[in-house]
Amino acid sequence: MITHYHRGDLPHEVSFGDVVAVDTETMGLMVRRDRLCVVQLSNGDGQCHVVQLARDYDCPNLKNLLAAPQVLKVFHFARFDLAVIRQYLSVVCAPVYCTKIASRLARTNVERHGLKDVCRDLLGIEMSKQQQMSDWGSTELTPQQIEYAATDVLHLHALKSRLDHLLEREGRRELAQACFQFLPHRAALDLAGWGEEDIFSH
Repeated sequence: MITHYHRGDLPHEVSFGDVVAVDTETMGLMVRRDRLCVVQLSNGDGQCHVVQLARDYDCPNLKNLLAAPQVLKVFHFARFDLAVIRQYLSVVCAPVYCTKIASRLARTNVERHGLKDVCRDLLGIEMSKQQQMSDWGSTELTPQQIEYAATDVLHLHALKSRLDHLLEREGRRELAQACFQFLPHRAALDLAGWGEEDIFSH
């Protein structure tokens, strides 16, 4: 794994393909309270770009990539990431693919669908979550934080490939795609106050 650490924004010379793995790190799990601190990205080629954001969120190169309609952004639990990106970067991130939703639709034989679980089950890779709750708002990230952030996107391309096969096998590919297309709207509902209420219930 080769990790590039950037302060403030992606350098303009950094280029990505048509499928980019993305993850975020925040100060907590309450989107309106806990600010976005880090966005990490990978082409799936073993290289990761970790962007530590400034408080003014002046990062046009990163925003352009996240909003690009020709680039598929792959997340794990995209619902949270899309909401925090919209809240702090004012970007509607689309199109997207969520490996957690894909796992829940394709792997109904298991109960756990966290990134650590899915990587272990489908790729045979053990991931450490030791840095997950560290201080992502610090002035400078530690080498351990940078490595952790990069690892969270390193395997998403491989997971997508495995999950696509399982979705096809189970006849749920089109259902998954419909869920992915709805995710930006699900994030908007979260931000508008419908986070816990099931608006589809009677």
